[in-house]
Amino acid sequence: MTALLDTAVDETTAVDAPFDVLDAVLTGSVHTPDDPGYGPLVSPWNLAVPVQPAAVVDARTGQDVATAVRFAGAFGLGVGVQATGHGAVRGITGDLLISTKGLDELTVHPEGWARVGAGVKWLRVIEAAAPLGLAPLNGSSSDVGVVGYTTGGGVGPMARTYGLAADRVRAFDVVTGDGVLRRVTPTEHPDLFWALRGGKGTTGIVTAVEFDLLRMSTFYGGAIYFDGADTARVVEAWRHWSATLPEQGTTSFVIFQLPPLEFVPPPLAGRMTLGVRFLWTGDPAEGARLLDQLRAVAPVVLDDAALKPYTAVDSVHADPVDPMPVIDPAILLRDFPAEAAELLLAVAGPGSGSPQVLVEVRQLGGAYAREAEHPNAFDHRDARYSLLVVGMAPDPAAPGHAEAVFSALADWDTGTVWPNFGPVHDARSARRAYDEATRRRLAGIVATYDPDGVLTPGRWTRDTD
Repeated sequence: MTALLDTAVDETTAVDAPFDVLDAVLTGSVHTPDDPGYGPLVSPWNLAVPVQPAAVVDARTGQDVATAVRFAGAFGLGVGVQATGHGAVRGITGDLLISTKGLDELTVHPEGWARVGAGVKWLRVIEAAAPLGLAPLNGSSSDVGVVGYTTGGGVGPMARTYGLAADRVRAFDVVTGDGVLRRVTPTEHPDLFWALRGGKGTTGIVTAVEFDLLRMSTFYGGAIYFDGADTARVVEAWRHWSATLPEQGTTSFVIFQLPPLEFVPPPLAGRMTLGVRFLWTGDPAEGARLLDQLRAVAPVVLDDAALKPYTAVDSVHADPVDPMPVIDPAILLRDFPAEAAELLLAVAGPGSGSPQVLVEVRQLGGAYAREAEHPNAFDHRDARYSLLVVGMAPDPAAPGHAEAVFSALADWDTGTVWPNFGPVHDARSARRAYDEATRRRLAGIVATYDPDGVLTPGRWTRDTD
């Protein structure tokens, strides 16, 4: 089995470049490690990933980004990008990190679309769209940045109903490795439009994105939780129940081991529990009837599913928002039969000694599996499930156990992963995120727009074999 967890990469760099000259021509600013502003700009959400560039640009305009990229090209520096920090990975920070969190424009149009800057998180879009009866196709946590999530494909809590966030993009503003700020649409630079939807940061630094919204103000859903002792029964029932679930519903289950902290609901704290997540976009009564089928399987220790305003969508996954040090590898599965469920529970269920905070199986299919109107660089639409493991990085048992979880399900492992769950930083990780044709097409686009290899996220394309 291919190792899924990265080894440490020394990103400490010694760079001799006149950053003061760059600082003088920007609307934003440049910070080096001895500046007070450096730490907040480079620190990622995952505190286990060291980010230590020679300097960081606090960009405030698209032209700031373009100027910084041209500067880097002139002095032979590699450029990385970070906004909210959720996609941080060793190996792609570069010598000069461009922070786009200051690109905070947001406009929601009543006719049903939005334009947002690269520093905007989903929560702002959700709150701005709600008064108009609109909703975005956001991720499982509204604390995640719009651009990073969308360029990685964007598989969210309504994926089976409405597909991917990338499929709803209208346009990008992007700075490519040659330092040019371009507007990209299906007809303007269509090669970049293909690449930026699923290709993550390989082919450019997105400064703004425009996308369609949904006419949606409420949903039925949330999560219901069971005692860990009932895990096997509920998972088996979930397998059969989800197999006949209409596309109006998207679901996952998660094995939790949450610490006894004050922000954790008492029924879930300090014990193993099983959560079933559910978001239903159809008639609320029908959604409740469907979920009642699982409620009847075993006693429910906490029931959070109800008819809710879309602004409560975070309650479905209840992902943490505070930065923390984690390991969070994932794989995609071609199927999840009874044998796979039994093997998973043997290594990660009750009595297994699992050190993981959570182990999630997410059902795919439906609109997720269908190609978009405009083809894009997102692969693996034929996967039927995803498997995510999250453990605390300081726990020395967590990485090895994660590998054991994936090994247990090797017979159903597709050998692939989403770019958002397995960030691409070298040829090996690229082979997991993209099929061969996609890798080679991305490499050709990088060669066109970044011939000198300035953008570090695209450097893996130099070796696509």
